[in-house]
Amino acid sequence: MKPITDINDPRLVKAMAHPLRVQILSVLEQRVASPRELSDELDAPLGNVSYHVRTLSSLGLIKLVKKTPRRGAIEHYYEARGRAVVTDKAWAEVPDIVKRALLGATLTSVSEEVNAAAAGGGFDREDIHLTTSRVVVDEQGWRDLSKLLGETWKSIEKIQRDAGKRLRDADGEDEINAGLVAMLFERANSNGDPSNDGAREPATQGARR
Repeated sequence: MKPITDINDPRLVKAMAHPLRVQILSVLEQRVASPRELSDELDAPLGNVSYHVRTLSSLGLIKLVKKTPRRGAIEHYYEARGRAVVTDKAWAEVPDIVKRALLGATLTSVSEEVNAAAAGGGFDREDIHLTTSRVVVDEQGWRDLSKLLGETWKSIEKIQRDAGKRLRDADGEDEINAGLVAMLFERANSNGDPSNDGAREPATQGARR
């Protein structure tokens, strides 16, 4: 089956909206794991994890890569078929309740990972990068920002592929498990609604690189 890189079916987006599926897919985009390992890592019942793993497999988002005998049974190991990207068209056709569910699950996963990294010294290096910005643009500017972030992620994927080749040649020596988060969204006003109100000049906070 061809790896899924662009999710263009809103039904597939809806199927991904379960929080545990988002967490499972996030782990399997980084490494190979079995349902039992996922259950331990995510602190979720094995039966629930196994069910969602089967669902993700049937959707073509993950694949079985090996089977290992374990205590009289066979343990199955999976990995993601590729980094799943929801197309603009599919996202536009998804009901708002599904969007909120998928966003909530994703943001929860990001928050937990960032907080764990912060507590464990993951931001101690001199060359970490942390920037938050308020940017005021028009429709064309918004599209330009969205395009720029998409192109940036393509560059990041190439860097990761090149690094992967070097790591394989070096048997994994000097491997760094890095985290990257990119967001583009409409900021909320005091009522919690998206708004263009506020300062007209860009503002950057907490910049560090």
